[in-house]
This record gives sequence, C-alpha cells and structure tokens, in this order.
Amino acid sequence: MSPIVHHICSDETLPKSADIVVIGGGIVGVSAAYFLARRGLSVALTEKGYVGCEQSSRNWGWCRRQNRDARELPLANLALRLWEELTREIGHDLGFRRCGLIYASNDPKQLAEWDRWRKIARRFDVNTRMLTADEATAAVPAAGGRKWLGGVHAAEDGKAEPWLAAPRIAEGARKHGATIHQNCAARGLDITNGQVSGVVTEKGLIRTSGVLCAAGAWASSFLRMHAVSLPQASVRQTALRTRPAPDIGGAIYTSDCALTRRIDGSYTIAVSGRATLELTPQSIRYARPFLPMFIKRRKAVEIGIGRSFFQGPETLGRWHLNRPTPFERIRVLDPAPDMRMLATITTRIKALFPAIADAGIVSSWGGYVDSTPDAIPVISPVGSIGGVFVAAGCSGHGFGAGPGIGHLAADLVAGDAASVDPTPFRLSRFTDRSKIEVGAI
Repeated sequence: MSPIVHHICSDETLPKSADIVVIGGGIVGVSAAYFLARRGLSVALTEKGYVGCEQSSRNWGWCRRQNRDARELPLANLALRLWEELTREIGHDLGFRRCGLIYASNDPKQLAEWDRWRKIARRFDVNTRMLTADEATAAVPAAGGRKWLGGVHAAEDGKAEPWLAAPRIAEGARKHGATIHQNCAARGLDITNGQVSGVVTEKGLIRTSGVLCAAGAWASSFLRMHAVSLPQASVRQTALRTRPAPDIGGAIYTSDCALTRRIDGSYTIAVSGRATLELTPQSIRYARPFLPMFIKRRKAVEIGIGRSFFQGPETLGRWHLNRPTPFERIRVLDPAPDMRMLATITTRIKALFPAIADAGIVSSWGGYVDSTPDAIPVISPVGSIGGVFVAAGCSGHGFGAGPGIGHLAADLVAGDAASVDPTPFRLSRFTDRSKIEVGAI
C-alpha cells in the first residue's frame, strides 16, 4: 500500500517554452524548481505521476548530518538551513523539526565508529556527543529493562514530513512562477547540434535550453536513451506506519529498528541498512563499478530477482518519443513491501517498544532507493549534451539533503556561483579514473 501523499493541482496548459525544464517531482526536483523560479527564471516541472509519489514520500523523514560522509556534509549543512528558510518563505508547515537524533547500540564496534566520526563532525561544526550507557538507556527506554552500551545524540539534526514536503515546496515554486505538470511524462530530449533544444513530453514539446533530470530511480534509464551513462542501482526497502502512539522520541536509531514520530503522533518504522538489490539488466550493466559497495555491504544487502527485471526503470529496451514509454506505463513506482522484513520489523518493535506496537499498523510499503557506486549523489552537467544536468543517485540520503541538492543543482543550471563545492558530485568521477570510495550509509 502506497504511503499517503498531500496532493496538489497541476497547471492545465503546457508552456510552449521555458528557460528550464525540471524532470521529476521528488524532493530534489521541486527544490531545484523553487530555487530556479525564485531567481526569476521560467520553470516547467514535469512529473510522470504526481509530486512526491515515489521515494520522496517513502523515506524516514530524517534531516541529518550525523554519520554522513564528509563529502556530503556541506550539502547537509546547507539543507538544514534551507529547511527552516523554506518553511518561513513558503508559509506552510513542511513538518521540519530540529528534534535531535538519538542513536543507541550494544555493538562496541559501532560505538567506536560513531566516536571516530566526531573528528569529521568538528570539521563541519556538527553538534554531536557520545552517550554513556546510562544516558543511552534513559534516552531510548526499551522494554524489559533493556540497557544500551552507549549511543550518540545529534542535538541539532531533525526530521520533516515526507508526505507533505515535496508537494508544498512545489506549491512554493508555483508562487514564484513555475508551472507544475503531473501525469505528464518526459519521453526524451530534443537535441540540436549537441545542445538541448527541448523536452518531448506525452502532452507536447517544451522548447528550452536548460534541463535538469531529477528523475530518481528513473534517471539512468532516461539519460541512457541519449548515450549518457549514469551508474545507478535501485535498492528496495520496506517500511511501515503505525497509528498514533505514545511519544518516546522524535527520531531514534537502534540496531534492531529505527523510528520517526510523525506530526500526527504516528510512527514510521524500518530496519536500517537492510535492503534488497534486485538483479536487473541495469544492475548487470553496472556490476563492475558497484562491486566495491557490494563487498562492503554484503551482510546488509540481499540479492534477488523480481518483477523489476522485466518492468520498471532498470529493464532493457528503447522507446520512440512519439509513442507511450515506460514512464507512462508505470506512473508510480510502487514495489510491494518485503513480507519477511515486515515480520521482522513487527517482531522487533513488539519486543522493544510494545506500547507503539499495541497502537497497530496503518500501512506498509516498499520503495526504491536510487544508489550510486560510492553512495554519493550526482549533481552535475552531463557533459556530452549542452544544457543538460542531472541531480540523482541520492543513495538514501536524498530527502533530508534534498533542499541542499536542489539548491546546488539550481546554481549549476543557472550558471551561478555554487553554494557548495560541486566537485565531489560530478558525473565524470566514474569515468576519469578517480578512486571510488564508498561513502557512509
């Protein structure tokens, strides 16, 4: 069952032209559209389904810096500031709260890793501290008198509402003049002499000299039609939502499960680091660059085969721009939750937090996390086609960092000074013989 998403209206008339066309209505696409439109550029955003319908509404909602890879921390710092600014500027609640993140563990190795990360935290002014056993046990009151060996408190990190954020930011972009076109799949690019000159949609052509592909799990497939290689693999994850339950904390991580309290008092619950990589033509195509990640995370990621081999963003095939495409056949990528994982989550939450389990489960869902070989996003010009940029491959970090990613993408597309150094996020790092180092989860 898909998570509930705040629905917004579409603009009825497709513009004949726009300064920039943004492909994809997730948190990254709508944020980029907002920041581009705020600069006075004409922006058209196309979404094959509806805004926020895929991974942007299926994640935990965490807006964190804690334990992030150092390459991403400038983006994460920017994003946290922008979450607060967007709430003020748009005038609607995005659910953003600096509630702090609490981590608790009984694994000495994990605690040591968190302690070592504090050196990175100091470089980027992240407010974090280790918790003693007593402090962690008090902060995460598990059932049966369970005690924790220690933990971490990231006091200034927070959360936002996945079902609200992307649609309301899209509405904010519209107030600045952007047009929003849902159920309007971008089929491909119109290219003239190596430069983009338009976007072909199912509802017609939009003339433009600038395109941002923020298509999430579909980005690699879309760009491959134009001979642009984006190494990407979609990892399937599972989560559930409870009914409103007693408040034990806004955002909690344990090795058994992770919980996020939503603004209505319900909880989103998942198991961190556990996912399924489904074997597909695309995952086979990019097996070599992903091999270091597979080795590093072999205990956390299962490999299987499912419907995604034959349908979805990672299958074989090409399409014609004057006929319906895979983007129209699958308006919303809505994988079923893993029933074994749901059983695991249910068992663990009953053991740790029975009061939350007793509230009952409202819904569960699956989602595809679009990942890169180094777990760092791509925010970059594509190089081979003038005027085309990509912001994708967020590797499970896209929601919290979304406003920062969107802002940097807008900087690049508009030709303005970059808000953070874009070098770590360049697409060419996968082809220029750079050493690919796998980032943090």
